[in-house]
Amino acid sequence: MSTEKIDTSDISILQLSDSFFPTGMYTMSNGLEHLFYSKKKMKVEELRDLIKVYIEYQIGPADCAALGNSYEYASKGDIKNIILTDKMLHSMKLVQEIRNASARSGTQMLRCVNSFVTNNKTLNEYAAAIKNGETPGSYPVALAVSSNAMSIPKRRAGLAMLYSFSVGMVGAALRLGMFQHFDGQRIIDELKPFIVKAVETNIDRPLESMWQFAPQLDIVQISHEKMASKMFIT
Repeated sequence: MSTEKIDTSDISILQLSDSFFPTGMYTMSNGLEHLFYSKKKMKVEELRDLIKVYIEYQIGPADCAALGNSYEYASKGDIKNIILTDKMLHSMKLVQEIRNASARSGTQMLRCVNSFVTNNKTLNEYAAAIKNGETPGSYPVALAVSSNAMSIPKRRAGLAMLYSFSVGMVGAALRLGMFQHFDGQRIIDELKPFIVKAVETNIDRPLESMWQFAPQLDIVQISHEKMASKMFIT
């Protein structure tokens, strides 16, 4: 007889990571749209490697680290340090378009979760701090607070964030007509070990060791920010 058990937190992680959940993540290409319109021809392997660089040098050591710290602070009801983490991560996002998109998605996540999880003190306090303009509401921090309120384990929340980011970029490539769906599924499958490694490497990273460094990606994102006409908000 199998000893494997499931509970509602397993469904909750599916709920938060599903594209049906209204965070607006599907409207982000993270600079991929600029590469497309600059006539940059990209192979399947090149898109996979591009996402891998994002995971290893931006999302992993910065967003995942912020998520891990915020989750621990949420477990203790430490709203002061949740806000500190939120502001630190916000300040590390050098491109205004990316910074604003993260805050917009995080705020929307908190607003939605707060509509059906109403009895969690830390969630309520964090939502109020965002509403009052005390903190930006960065997506990784909002996901951490929401996941803690919904009893989703910290590492699974990290996996959900990196998976959603990867799917978002692959989805943007598909909508831009760069690849076919089978190519997209292949990329996601090949990214799995890198997603796991990034979570294990960064989810317990101390707040003072949070970092990101990918100047070429910053340039791509800045170039997208300056486009006069675009389909994606990043």
